[in-house]
Parts: sequence; structure tokens; C-alpha cells
Amino acid sequence: MMALIGNILWFVFGGIWLGLEWVVSGLICCCTIIGIPYGVACFRIAGFAFCPFGRTLVECEDAGVCTFVLNVIWVIFAGIWLWLSAVLVGILYCCTIIGIPVGIGCFRLAKVSFAPLGKKVVPL
Repeated sequence: MMALIGNILWFVFGGIWLGLEWVVSGLICCCTIIGIPYGVACFRIAGFAFCPFGRTLVECEDAGVCTFVLNVIWVIFAGIWLWLSAVLVGILYCCTIIGIPVGIGCFRLAKVSFAPLGKKVVPL
């Protein structure tokens, strides 16, 4: 029940914009054949960005060196911008007592901005 309330508050007070950022990134990445793996990862993270409470991100067992290299390329072209927006929004939310849980959610999302490939969303 608390996860549902947290997700509703998250969605209304900023989660929609952070999730839409990931959806737009996924659409842009899917415009090229090379970017499709990035687009799929963006859509997976977008689902997490819309409703992060009650779920967490874990490393896939089969993530290897290739995933690491692709994540480095991701950081250069898109990850830094998604990270920056999530961190700035998180800092703004943490300026208020009520906004701290939402700010922590933003920081969790910022952490995955550097390495979206090789992650999967699982319930807590």
C-alpha cells in the first residue's frame, strides 16, 4: 500500500517528466539499428522511472565486457544528460522535508543513468 501511495506521489510530482525523458531517449535511440539495444534499455528504465517504489534495479547475470563498453558509449552520448536532470531534480526535492523520498527516488534513477544496459527491474 505504501508503494502505491509513493508511486502516485512520485508520478504526480515529477516522475512523469523523468519517465518521459527516458521514453524520448528510447525513441531517439530506436531511430537507428545500432541504437535499438539502447532504446530497449531506455524503455525498461522508463517503466521504472514512472513507478520506482516497490521495485529495484539489479544487474543481469549475463552482463559482460560488451555491456560495459556499450554503457561507456551510452554515458558519452546520453547518460550524462539524464544523470544531470535526475540529480538536479533530486536536489530540488531534497530541499523540502516532504520531498525527500521523491529526491531519493531521483538519485536512484540518476545512478542507473550511467549504465542502463545490463539492468533489470525486479519487485522488492
